[in-house]
Parts: sequence; C-alpha cells; structure tokens
Amino acid sequence: MTETTIDTTIDVTGQAVDRARLDYVPLQSSAQAPAPTAAQAPAPSAAAQASARWNGGIIPMSLRRVHFLMPGGVDDPSVPSGGNAYDRRVCLDLPGFGWQVERHAVAGDWPRPDAAARAALARTLRELPDGAVVLLDGLVACGVPEVVVPEAERLRMAVLVHLPLGDETGLAPALAADLDARERTVLRAVPAVIGTSDWAVRRLVSHHGLAPDRVHVAAPGADIAPLASGTDGVSRLLCVAAVTPRKGQHRLVEALAAVSDLPWSCALVGGLAHDPEYVTHLRYLIGKHGLKDRLELTGPKAGAELDASYATADLMVLTSYAETYGMAVTEALARGIPVLATDVGGLPEAVGRAPDGGVPGILVPPENPAAIAVELRGWFGEADVRRRLKAAARGRRAALGGWASTAQSLATVLRRLPAEPRRAA
Repeated sequence: MTETTIDTTIDVTGQAVDRARLDYVPLQSSAQAPAPTAAQAPAPSAAAQASARWNGGIIPMSLRRVHFLMPGGVDDPSVPSGGNAYDRRVCLDLPGFGWQVERHAVAGDWPRPDAAARAALARTLRELPDGAVVLLDGLVACGVPEVVVPEAERLRMAVLVHLPLGDETGLAPALAADLDARERTVLRAVPAVIGTSDWAVRRLVSHHGLAPDRVHVAAPGADIAPLASGTDGVSRLLCVAAVTPRKGQHRLVEALAAVSDLPWSCALVGGLAHDPEYVTHLRYLIGKHGLKDRLELTGPKAGAELDASYATADLMVLTSYAETYGMAVTEALARGIPVLATDVGGLPEAVGRAPDGGVPGILVPPENPAAIAVELRGWFGEADVRRRLKAAARGRRAALGGWASTAQSLATVLRRLPAEPRRAA
C-alpha cells in the first residue's frame, strides 16, 4: 500500500499553506483546541528556522500524516503533566520534519477506562484508513490490548510510553501486575515503541522482553528561558510536580520539617486533582509540623505564572519515587536553577552534566529520605557548594537539547515504520 501525502508548504511559524491559494490555515483539525496565543506559542522549530531562506520564509514539502491519539485531558490546565506537555509540543514541531499531525484526544479515565471510553477509542481506530500511521500515547494504549492489538494488524502503529503503567506509585499489587501484563501485550504487538530517556528504553526492553531495535528514545526538549534571578540565592525552594504519591511531596515535607531552623520557604506547584486523599494527607503533614506559613500548595500554574515561580527560585527540589525523565528538572536548568532530586529512573539523565563535566544538581538515594534533609543543610551551609552548583546549572542550560531534536527523533521512528502493517514478534 502506498503512503498518502499532503501537498502543502510550511511557513516558519509551523502553519500549513495551501499551494493553490497561499492562504495560511492552521495545522490543527477543526476538532482541536484553539492554537496558542502569540505569547504562549513556542519559538519556531530549529528545522523551520534553518530553512527560512526558502521562498522568503516558506518551506516547501510534502507532509505525511500521523494520527496522534492522546488523553482527553491533554489541554486541561487544571491537570498539567509532563506527558501532556510533551504531546502538545511535538504536535507543533513534527510538521517541521515532514509530518502533519491529526490529533485525536480520547476522553476517559486512562489507563483504566470505562466501557464508553473503550468504545470511543475502538471507534476512532476503526475509522482510520488501512495503513494509516498512528502514534499512541501509552497512557491511552497500554491498558486496553483488546482494543489496540487487533488494529495493529492493519494500522502502522508506534506507542509513546511516558511512564510504564505498573510503575505508578500506590497501586495495589494485583492491579499493578494486571496493568503491567496489559502493557506488555500492547508493546509486543506494535512495530515501534518510544521511550523518553535512555533509561526508559533499557527498562522497556528488559522488563517487557522487547527487541532492542524496535524501542527508540525521544527525550523531551527544553526551551532556554531567561536566567532566574532567585530570591537571596539560597532560601527559596521550588517543587514543580503534580501532587501525587509518585512525586513524593510528603518526603519533602518531612525533610523540610527536619531543617525548620533554616530560613527556607517553599512552593509546591502542581495539580491537586489527581489524588485528593494524598493532597489531604499532605496538608495534614504541613499543619502537623507547623509549616503552613512557609510551605505553600499553589495548585497548577502555567505560562507567565509558572515563569514567575521559576524566576524567584534558588533551588529546584524533586523527590519522586519514579520518573522516566523529569521535564521539570530541565525546565529549571533552562533557567540556570540547580536541582536536588532523588536518584531514580531517568532523573540523572535530565540533570546531566555541564560541558566542563560539572554536575548541576544533587542526587539523593530514594531509599534514604533523611538524605534530603542532609543535603538541604549542605546547600544552606556551604557557599562553595552553591557556587559550584550554580555554575554547572548555567553550563548545562547552554547545552540543553531543544524540542526540535525530540520531534526529529519521533519523525525518524514514524518514517521507518514498516510499509505494511504486521503483528510484531
């Protein structure tokens, strides 16, 4: 079966231009959410900027089409997540590498949807033409092999895994095992699987017994932002993460209680709707330790509000139990903010190193919560440590990869999907 292409052009802002009329039309389908405002929109992709010399800024190309199936709440500002931010961003940058994205946001309580959500997903897949290229967010795909696997025999599928389903913290053992088995069935049935870090790729290959040549990495990018001015250079702490057991904010609260004699203040920025019981427990701990005046649960922030939180931060803190990468870490480093994080999953990759080898953060063992308090005392008490970390953070900032590299990696995977759908071994 030959692949259908769309004869169009792309301008440097990522908009499609019809050759016949040369009228700008958005790449999004009519069912999508409105495009970002100028203030919210990211800079043109590196590919677009590099090619701007063509036709006075118009880049001619024939776009292939990819159908991207993602969670229904992908655009909901009240439940932000790194996976949602990743999905939205690559939709903007993939056209610069030859792929027009047709978004399909499927409502449901993923990865454990009800019958109506499963039916909606099945209908969406069923209505796609034979041989269509389909990119599925793993949160939607991996819990429903009964829906996805049969369609893998006629569609050209790739699954993007932001977090293995069984790695979510707080699941009952039986449920975690069931989700893990479901995910394995889906990932073994598709020709391409994408992880968001080298660690994630290794984990998926070894844990699910996947062929290494079918598992690829497309690490999140980072947009370089103005250097954070901070507060006094030491005392303002920031944690950007959805408030859930996996993000481990209770460990941070306990560590801060152990260093309450130090002059810190801390903002926990993140969605509060994912696990209301955990939020209630966290508020209890904050009150129990008398930290209400120093530790704030701000709820989710985005845009200028989130930028303002980063701008005043002296140290980024992330105490997760599991992460495949850690986009909040690179968002902080993109502003020159050092990081204190647990040494789990892909977080060491996100922290990385400056070009001179300096490490822009402190990694603490996840099984030793007291280490967080120890390192906080070191941060406050040792000026040389702060200077070294800040210098490394600024060096790492300059070396961070952009989102164009992410989109290019995804585009390469999509381009190499088998021409004829088949059940992968």
